[in-house]
Amino acid sequence: MTTQELINTSKIIAVVGISEKPGRPANDIPQQLFHRGFTIIPVNPMLREWRGIPAYPSVSEIPAHLSIDIVDIFRKPEAVPEVVRDVLSRTSLPRAIWLQQGITSAEARGLTEQAGIFFVEDRCLGVEAAFAQRP
Repeated sequence: MTTQELINTSKIIAVVGISEKPGRPANDIPQQLFHRGFTIIPVNPMLREWRGIPAYPSVSEIPAHLSIDIVDIFRKPEAVPEVVRDVLSRTSLPRAIWLQQGITSAEARGLTEQAGIFFVEDRCLGVEAAFAQRP
């Protein structure tokens, strides 16, 4: 699978580290994705909601009946493996884990690939989605 195929066939994105502060990539990128037709699930223990959408403290606390296509992570590299472990504790796994531009983690890559999940790092999902051929 390519990143474009992933984006073209995805609908629901859980955004870990989402921000409510305008001008921050962790706010602006999810907002762009929302306007492109994606369903955004905000994940941030400091928020009750984002743009009127209920927020969850962690990915594992998102109800299991919600099928996540992509987990988009806006966290410091050292925090990413813990986030990936949390994602992998769900009964329903996402199709992909995506680390935003500037974020890499060899440990997270290993955990994700061992689970058979598509992994992307150091790339902006908002930029990539701008070029997607979504239905």
